[in-house]
This record gives sequence, structure tokens and C-alpha cells, in this order.
Amino acid sequence: MEHASPHPLTWGGAGESPRQPRDPRLGEADKEPGAEAAGEACVSIAPHSPALRSLREFRAEATDTRHPRRLLPRPCRVLVLLNPRGGTGKALHLFQNRVQPMLQEAGISFQLRQTEWRNHARELVRTEDLSSWDALVVMSGDGLMHEVVNGLMERPDWETAIRKPLCSLPAGSGNALAASVNHYAGNEQVTNEDLLTNCTLLLCHGGLSPMNLLSLHTASGSRLFSVLSLGWGFVADVDVESEKYRCLGKIRFTLGTFLRLAALRTYHGTLSYLPAGAPSSKISAGSPLGLHQPGPVDSLLVPLEQPVPENWTVVPDREFVLVLALLHSHLGSEMYAAPMAKGTGGVVHLFYIRAGVPRAMLLRLFMAMEKGTHMDLNCPNLVYVPVVAFRLEPHDARGTLTVDGEQLASEAVQGQVHPGRFQLVSGCPELKPCPEPIPLPCSENSASSEFTS
Repeated sequence: MEHASPHPLTWGGAGESPRQPRDPRLGEADKEPGAEAAGEACVSIAPHSPALRSLREFRAEATDTRHPRRLLPRPCRVLVLLNPRGGTGKALHLFQNRVQPMLQEAGISFQLRQTEWRNHARELVRTEDLSSWDALVVMSGDGLMHEVVNGLMERPDWETAIRKPLCSLPAGSGNALAASVNHYAGNEQVTNEDLLTNCTLLLCHGGLSPMNLLSLHTASGSRLFSVLSLGWGFVADVDVESEKYRCLGKIRFTLGTFLRLAALRTYHGTLSYLPAGAPSSKISAGSPLGLHQPGPVDSLLVPLEQPVPENWTVVPDREFVLVLALLHSHLGSEMYAAPMAKGTGGVVHLFYIRAGVPRAMLLRLFMAMEKGTHMDLNCPNLVYVPVVAFRLEPHDARGTLTVDGEQLASEAVQGQVHPGRFQLVSGCPELKPCPEPIPLPCSENSASSEFTS
């Protein structure tokens, strides 16, 4: 997770350069006189560039009543939360030179705030007057979106707050959520400034789609929410251990993968899940989880000290190379991990790799993941199951546990998906919930044979 060193807050309006001093007589969200001219000095996108031409073409398309779509209002006012130390530390420069000119062209006014410390964004949205904004724009890696969503879910008015549209602009190392949204929009897989341009265009277009939210409970009693993934084992170790190579950008994950392959580990634990489409059953008596906490009630989960319900599948294996629960198609800008994912439909894409996989095969899997062809390798150690709830119980502290790239203590954790709980700027209003998966027998052998790649 990228975090900034202390930095003054920066403010902006439509076309206003964040470096321009504000007139103290103006309100925080007001456009300052002369701001448009000041902003032109940092415009690096040519007036006739393909990006701006695409934006102008969409404006005509958006007014076509033959194709109604759920859109942000016009005029639109957004709060931009930016981590200036995200990725390789170029987020502010990219905003000024890539994003701001496009917001000007689209007539979107903004206020820019830079995060100064870990969980700063979480603290800001916890008390922010959300009625001032039509959307919250998060410009950093996936960790900052994690902060924002959890801050919204900690508010007394969480049920209203989480409906405020969110937008992910990539400026971190992984940028998995932005890459997924870019994929859902039908765009080619791109990285860096191209991905940022595509996602900014989606913001200018203003299309919205409902997305899944994952509610998690840990053995230590905390509750948190995920917008992307939970990882344990190899994939989480690479994420955390490559942090020291952050200056390399997304290449840090490639380097981390090779280093971890050279010292491959196995991780001991118990994995259980409720397959999507499995018949529901009444859980044991007692209050549902989350009943007395902000956020939706997790009716499929029982306390961690109790056994999982009878209709759950308990994986017979106890040694793993990795476990990954993924809500979206991408695990990084060039890691097309779940080709079957659409971001909706109330499904968590659960992958796990059993111990014993050869290093050469594991390397092939990760290389094929760039194009999403890893499921075609027929690796007998790789298992995929669509689920609606799961539980992971590490047997020791050896494995790293991450949620949306954020490291957690290695302890038992369980989660349940809540479909369509928040709105994301996506440009995919036509996106339909994915069909209900075929019900699975509650035996691991049946599940493995049907979903093993």
C-alpha cells in the first residue's frame, strides 16, 4: 500500500492547477478566477488528441435517448483523493498533465486532496460531507480504494455513504481494480499512462455499474471490507516482499515472483467454502455476523470458533502454495487472473494451488496469467471454484495474508460476498449480472474434478 509523506492539501476546480494558490475569499469547491488559464500551462494532451476526440464523440452518444445508461450528473463535481507517493511517485504530475486537461474538456469540477499518512483517506471520508460531491475519485493503487471503502463503511450513515459513486484512477504499482474496469469496458489490456487515460475517459463518460463487496471477519474480532481480493501464501508473499522494490513500479511483482520461486514455500491451513449455487441451509442458532456492526449482515457465516455449516465444502488438502479469493478479472495491470469475472453477480472467484506443483509449472501459470490463459494449462494442482462465502484457517504464522494488497496478521478469516453494494465508474452500464453458477455437490472431489484446470 502506498502512503505519502506529509504534504499540504491541494485544491482545484475545473481546469484549476493544483499548484495555484487559492483566493481565500472563495469556498473550497469554487472555481478560482483565472484558474482555467493557469491550468493550461500543464496540459500535455493535445487539443486534437485521440483521447479528447473520443470524449467529444461520447458526449453526443450519451445524449442519445435510444440507449439510456446510468450516468454521473452534469455538471459534475468530484472529490479527488490522491497519494503523491503512489507507485513510482508520479501521481501528482500525472494528474496535472494527464487527468486535469480531460476533466476540463468534460466540464468536471474537482477538489484535489493529497493523502499525508497511512489511513488518511479513510479518516477523511469518515467525516466528509458527501452531499458536496457527485463522486469520489481515488488516484493511487488499490490500497487507497481499500481505505476509502472501509472509511465509508465505518460511518453511521454507511448504507447511504457506500452508494456514493467511486472511481479508480491508476497511479500505483498493481492497479488491479483499474485494469479490471478497463477490461469490462471492452478496452485492450494496457498499462501505465494508457491505462490512466482509459480510466479518465470512463470518468468523463460517467457510466456507473454496481460492484460486489466482500465482508471479512478475522479471529481477532475485526471486520473489514474488500473491493478486490484476499490472498494467502505465494501471491501474498510476493506482494509484501516486493514492497522494497516499489521504485521499479509494476516490475517489482515480476522480480518478487522469481525470488519467491527460488525459495518456494508451502503453507499449512484449512480452507472451506460455500459453492455458488449450492442449496442454502439454516445455520446454527445465534445472532448473524455483523448484526451489531456497521455494514450488511453476513447471514451465511457462523462465528469462527464454530465449525462451518454442513452444506459447506471442506478442502481435504492441508498444504497449499497459495489461496486467492478474487472479486475482479485482474490481480494487476498485467495479471488477467480471473477471465470469467465480471465484477457483478455476487460471486467470489476462489483459486488455490495444492502443494507439490513443480516450479516450472508455477512459473508457466504466472506467465500465462498475463493473457488469462493459465486455466488452459491443465495444471492438476490448480483448483478454481466460484463461491459466495469462504473460510481460511492458517495453522501457523508462516504465510502472509493480504486484503486488497494490505498486509494482515496471519489468522483465521472468513468472508461473504454482497452483490452490487457499491457503484463504480466503469463505462459499462450494459453489464449484466453473470448467470447463476451450476450448483455443486458438497464434496471436494466433485468440485475439484469440475473446476480443476
